[in-house]
Amino acid sequence: MKTLLVLCLCISASLADVLEYDDYDLDPKDKGTTAIDPRGHRPSSRGRDAYVPSGGAPPPVSGRGRYRGRPTAAPVTPVEEESVEQPDAGGCTHASKQMGVICPTGCELKDTVRKQERNIKPTVADLKRSVDELSRNTNSVSRYIDGLSDELRERQKVTDGNGQLVGEYTNDIESQHAFIKEAVNTNFPSNIRILQGILQSIRTKILRVNTALVAQRDKCTTQCTVSCPIPVVSGKECEDIFRKGGTESQMYYIRPDSFFKPYRVYCDQTTLDGGWTTIQNRMDGSVDFGRRWDEYRRGFGNIAFDTGKKYCNTPGEYWLGNDRISQLTKMGPTEILFDMEDWTGAKTQARYQQFTVQGETSNYILSIDGYSGTAGDTLLTGATELFGENRTMTIHNGMMFSTYDRDNDKWVPGDPMKQCSKEDGGGWWYHRCHSANPNGRYYWGGSYTKYMAKHGTDDGMVWMNWKGSWYSLKSMCMKIRPFFQQ
Repeated sequence: MKTLLVLCLCISASLADVLEYDDYDLDPKDKGTTAIDPRGHRPSSRGRDAYVPSGGAPPPVSGRGRYRGRPTAAPVTPVEEESVEQPDAGGCTHASKQMGVICPTGCELKDTVRKQERNIKPTVADLKRSVDELSRNTNSVSRYIDGLSDELRERQKVTDGNGQLVGEYTNDIESQHAFIKEAVNTNFPSNIRILQGILQSIRTKILRVNTALVAQRDKCTTQCTVSCPIPVVSGKECEDIFRKGGTESQMYYIRPDSFFKPYRVYCDQTTLDGGWTTIQNRMDGSVDFGRRWDEYRRGFGNIAFDTGKKYCNTPGEYWLGNDRISQLTKMGPTEILFDMEDWTGAKTQARYQQFTVQGETSNYILSIDGYSGTAGDTLLTGATELFGENRTMTIHNGMMFSTYDRDNDKWVPGDPMKQCSKEDGGGWWYHRCHSANPNGRYYWGGSYTKYMAKHGTDDGMVWMNWKGSWYSLKSMCMKIRPFFQQ
């Protein structure tokens, strides 16, 4: 009996060594079959790659929001508006702070041309001095030739007694005279004509610049108009613009900090009461998101374009830039919204009430919390199709930003053969590697396979908890706004 018990314990121990910890989820009759990995790649490889756990995410910026809830709109009574004549402050700065400070035209050309004119004028002056000096030298040479001619005439009057000596000397002077006369009559005028041509060309260019300045000055006397006009109203971000009356969804200028220049963003003023600043948009694959670190830091793509309404009412594909995203999220409590659509037209959302991106010194660490929505919480909990370590390594919260030229993920850091961004097609807060990949490669039609992928990995525009690894979404848009109690 004891022998039988020992034998059973040994068999159980050997089976425990063979079975992986995820096997409890499999049907016993499927144990020998090959299943498709739901992540598509990089399963847990025991005994080879050491798992690097997350060091813990810093808490997102929280506390009291920058804004109170929006007041209930009062009944609108028609009031005849009085036309207010705005003072002209000159240049490209609108004089009314209530209406914003931006005049999006080429009016800066005047300052640019003046700077160029300051560089050109000294050069033209040097050329004039050179031409004057050359003219003086030419006059000196001419006087010298006249003197030689006089001397030649005097020599010709010398008596025959000097004979052959005078003849040889005269021949020598005549040859020198002919050489100098040819130089003066041919080479010097040619050089002078070339310099005069250069001077005339510069004068023509200056005249054209002055004409352009006059034309721009004439245009600035009337209302500024461009092919894709930007509203005069501006603010710190889109919520500020909404509260100032900018309720149309379109491109605006924002200026979160007065120490930095304003920049363009697309404001969504309709979704969930508006006020959303779009920080990322994908819709047709027209922009490549496989970019370097510096490009993700500065931002890239097309903010918006006009579809015939004479204002930029449709967002393009773009990434706002990690520096700008970090600045906006650290101004106060911030929420983020992911809008997604598949290739059948079905739409879903993922919303997080707290969202913060740290600065470049920390490699833009992501902090996020407070999920709600219908797409599934991938950023905080990872892919729900996976279990144990496989699931943990798909959590994005607390991760640093990675690009193919700056490896900050948790998949064997420093190994160039094991970089999530290089395999998965774009910059993102990769772990090892992802459950969401909004900046991945754009695949038309939705479903794709590892044979279509560049590295055989699920590198599409993926949100695993909605459509899985091998379905690339049709569109995805990331938008943020200051968090405030509704």
